Amino acid sequence: MKKSYIKGFLEDIILHLIAQEGESYGYALTRLVEEKTKGIITLNEGALYPVLHKLENEGLLVSEFKDSGTRPRKYYRLAAKPEAKERVEEMALSAKAYITALNGLFSS
Repeated sequence: MKKSYIKGFLEDIILHLIAQEGESYGYALTRLVEEKTKGIITLNEGALYPVLHKLENEGLLVSEFKDSGTRPRKYYRLAAKPEAKERVEEMALSAKAYITALNGLFSS
C-alpha cells in the first residue's frame, strides 16, 4: 500500500487506537495497526513518533513513563479535556465519510 495513503490518516489512526485502548506505547501501537489491518498497514517509528509528539504538543495526548519490567516505556493516553474526545469523534466521522466516498468511486 502506498505510504501517502497512510500519511493522510496517521493522526486519525493513532488517536482512534489510543482512545480505544485507553493508553498505549509506541511499539504496541505499531503492532496493533499491523494486527488490525492484517499486515496491510505498517507503521515505522520514523512516522509514528513525530505524530505522537505533535498530538501531545497540541494537548490532545498526555504521556507518562511507566516501568514495564524490562525498562520504562512512555505511555500515551487522550488528554482529559473535551477537545480531545471531540477531535477523536470528528476524525472518525470524517474518515468514515472519506472511505465511503472512495468505495463509491471504486465499486463501479
